[in-house]
Parts: sequence; structure tokens; C-alpha cells
Amino acid sequence: MNAAEIEAYLDQVFPQLHYGGRTYFVEEVGPLTARMRCDYHEKLLRPGGTISGPTMMALADLTLYVAILAQIGPVGLAVTTSLNYNFLRKPRQAALIAECQLLKLGKRLAVGEVRMFSAGESEMVCHATGTYSIPAKR
Repeated sequence: MNAAEIEAYLDQVFPQLHYGGRTYFVEEVGPLTARMRCDYHEKLLRPGGTISGPTMMALADLTLYVAILAQIGPVGLAVTTSLNYNFLRKPRQAALIAECQLLKLGKRLAVGEVRMFSAGESEMVCHATGTYSIPAKR
């Protein structure tokens, strides 16, 4: 699937993702990779004025899912089995950019890492690793 096909698929199967306005955008997919953007909005802030951890967690999980869909097609029941996050520094009040690299893509499991940055910055704000379970083909 290409980026436009994945966005259309997400709109169809996860319409709640954009409740209150579109925030997440698939910027690019490639062989075993995906790049997404989460636009900055005040609704994503936590006390102290920083982008919330749950926002970064959702973006990392979604970017991993998008990287997998780009390789295997529209498999709605591919599900997260584990995620680990390391929050490295406070993100700026700017869009977040997440870049995923799949480390393993098997028949039943996919493993990847996500590097997250504030737009325009080179230092990571979050690093995540995750595993997805891919349902057996019937």
C-alpha cells in the first residue's frame, strides 16, 4: 500500500482517529519504513506545556502499524503485542515526526523501532520499539 491508500484505509477503519480534526498524517512509506507527522495542537499538551506522553505513544504505535500495512496490505487485525518507550527530551511545541524501520517482518510477527523528533530538530525526543502480531491468512 502507498501512503494515500493507507490514509484512506485508516479513515475507513479508524474514523475516530481524526475526531476533532485531522492530526495524524502518513508522509511517506517505503521498503520496511514509514514516516508520519502529528501536527501540533493545544489539545495534545499536558500540564507544563509539553506534548503529552500519550500523544507520542499513539504516534509511535500508529507509525509502526503504517509501516506494517505498507508491506502486507490492509490487515485490520494486525495488533500490537508489545511497545516500549524511552522519552529522551521534552519536545518543542511543534509537529512531531516519527520514522519507523521494521527490523523483522515475518508471517506472524513484525518488530520495529520508531524514532521521533520535533519538526526541524535533529535530536530524538522519543525512541520506541514494538512488536505486532499478524493474523494467519485464511
